[in-house]
Amino acid sequence: MKLNYRVVLLIIATVFGLVFSIPSFTQSSEGKKITLGLDLQGGLHMLLGVKTEEAVNSQIKSIASGIKHFTERNDILIEGLSAGEDKVVFELLDSDDATVMDEQLKTIEGTVVHATEGKYSVSLTPAAVEKLKLQAVDQAIETIRNRLDQFGLAEPTVAKQGIDKILVELPGIKTPEEEQRARELISRAAKLELMAVDEDRSMRVNEMSEGEALSYGDKILEDALQPNVKHLVNEIPILDGTMLTDAQVGYDQNNRPVINFSLNAQGAQIFGDFTGKSVGKRLAIVLDGKVYSAPVINERIGGGSGQISGNYTTAEANDLAIALRSGALLAPIYMMEKRSVGPSLGADSIKASMVALISGFGLVVLFMMVYYRRAGVIANIALLVNILLIVAVMALFGATLTLPGMAGIVLTVGMAVDSNVIINERIREILAEGSSVKRAIEVGYENAMRAITDSNVTTLIAAVALYVYGTGAIKGFAITISIGILASMLTAILGTHGIYLMLQDRIEKSKDTAKWFGVKRSK
Repeated sequence: MKLNYRVVLLIIATVFGLVFSIPSFTQSSEGKKITLGLDLQGGLHMLLGVKTEEAVNSQIKSIASGIKHFTERNDILIEGLSAGEDKVVFELLDSDDATVMDEQLKTIEGTVVHATEGKYSVSLTPAAVEKLKLQAVDQAIETIRNRLDQFGLAEPTVAKQGIDKILVELPGIKTPEEEQRARELISRAAKLELMAVDEDRSMRVNEMSEGEALSYGDKILEDALQPNVKHLVNEIPILDGTMLTDAQVGYDQNNRPVINFSLNAQGAQIFGDFTGKSVGKRLAIVLDGKVYSAPVINERIGGGSGQISGNYTTAEANDLAIALRSGALLAPIYMMEKRSVGPSLGADSIKASMVALISGFGLVVLFMMVYYRRAGVIANIALLVNILLIVAVMALFGATLTLPGMAGIVLTVGMAVDSNVIINERIREILAEGSSVKRAIEVGYENAMRAITDSNVTTLIAAVALYVYGTGAIKGFAITISIGILASMLTAILGTHGIYLMLQDRIEKSKDTAKWFGVKRSK
């Protein structure tokens, strides 16, 4: 018996499979292992809707905020600045500033500007509106994924469904407390706004209606810490969370958790300009439509940093900091469907899947040994290495194993041994013609390779298509099938061929091909 490169590769594949699959089989704390999907370990399934029209309203307010800052910085007098549902309107008081104003408005992309006798109307184009709605969904997916990654959940699924829906699957969520915390983190808008308090009218806030406040260019907001307290703030924010660069948990002088935030260069400049000319006035720090604090500005605040204080626990402060860092949602999301998968159901799924895998593997092994004798044993060795390789590769890349993925492994068992069935049948045909063992092995593999390669390539193409266009469970099935096909090319074809080449002299000397291939050679 002489080793050849095919056998060496099979040995390397076997060692690789054993080393990287053992942590998954033993579920040890060390080493990389396969992450179980929602249907196997339980967790939370949610289908979320996105209120994309709110993203358009938010963009209109952002445009109004930019106009306000530009006019104040350049000493341009305007009045009646307001942001409606679909447009920003204001009146230019000095016609000499029209040229400068027009040039500035041209820089705002995706807008249509109408100006008549100093009265301006700025609205978004239909194309810009549609683009913004699509961006709102894509941004929500990215934001939710970032939040869940920082939350520490393993392999969450966040995928787009249709035009304005998002599928979220969170494996490993087992308690109502974990579920509630995850839901709040996902759905929280985390929209930070710094807004000027209307000092002239704030004393009448409790007597004022929403309509009256709006007529002054103001809005009434509730206090987040004191439910009966209201604040009257300018409708157009000074700046918002889009200019936020960082948010970290800190502690105040009383050792209570607070969130320290930092702004980018543009936000720092706007913040510094506003605080510099508003000494003695109040600045409201607004988060998701509620005022968390409204401190008096004692001096110009440079550096672009601020603080959000509230009655937080450390966990709540951490979750809020995560939400702020990952970015505010451009549009609110709402729950359309929620389903919890219990750990017991997941355990039953694993048990049923393992029964199917073991019984399927056992029947295939038994058939191969009875029908093909020692050639069947060689095929079974290749089959075992194939399964080890699938588990090892999935563990190495941190793939998630779902119930369809388990089905993929069971199907791969049959597909992997199918290659050896074709090869063994070709070898038996050549032996039946009276050829030598050496020629039978050589011609058998040569004739079988075309059929095996064609079938594997076409199946692999189908699996790739399933992965590219499928979602969730379909992807899991496609991954296991793809890895199984590639592994079988190494084990069931290259590996078994190497074993036959190593043993062919011994088989030839024994002259009992029935023990090796289940068929006698013709004389």
